[in-house]
Amino acid sequence: MGNRAGDAGGESSGEGRGESGAESGRPGVSRRRALWIGGGGALAAGAVAFAARDELRHWWWQLPGNDKPRTPGAVDHRGARWVAASDENYRRADRPADYAIDRVVVHVVQGGYATALKVFRDPDHEAAAHYVVGRDGRLAQMVRELDVAFHAGDRGYNERSIGIEHEGFVDRPESFTAAMYASSARLTAGICRRYGFPADREHIVGHVEVPGTDHTDPGPHWDWDRYLGLVRAELRRGRA
Repeated sequence: MGNRAGDAGGESSGEGRGESGAESGRPGVSRRRALWIGGGGALAAGAVAFAARDELRHWWWQLPGNDKPRTPGAVDHRGARWVAASDENYRRADRPADYAIDRVVVHVVQGGYATALKVFRDPDHEAAAHYVVGRDGRLAQMVRELDVAFHAGDRGYNERSIGIEHEGFVDRPESFTAAMYASSARLTAGICRRYGFPADREHIVGHVEVPGTDHTDPGPHWDWDRYLGLVRAELRRGRA
């Protein structure tokens, strides 16, 4: 808030009498080669079928009236507590079918954890992040990752990103505790894994870096090296 994841066999030389072209001396196709071609064709057809099914699924969720299922109170990140933001502070969507997700935007609320929950539940606030992280590491989810939260101040960034709000103040380094960094890093690692983008500074950005913003968060005291190191360690741990 701040100021506001081949076959090496070639053509037959006639050894197989039953192969096409073997008796006439014309180049033929060995049985092994034919099996390889047939198998490859089946694999290719299977790949095309899978791609077509994925494409159909992609477009299906973009049709009016087709919404992905939502379970009341369910969260996208284990350990988060569901606290619903006002419907006025986000836009219902079916991401990543309609909008690909390839960013995390890091925010600092300029206030307390309870303050963030309160303002994101206020319909007049006209903004909310997907998650809020407290100094003690507690975590609330307020908008589903499916949906577009109004957090970045830029429509394109809202559509492509997950917003994570952190309790604290940009000018108070003591705001950013070990528990907060660890909890937020686990969350961001999970997001990177779910949507297949890397844990780097191109894909994990501060609110201050969103085009056209007048916000300054997370501010000069946010330790990016520490944070990204924790996110990457979580990703390595997930592969172990």
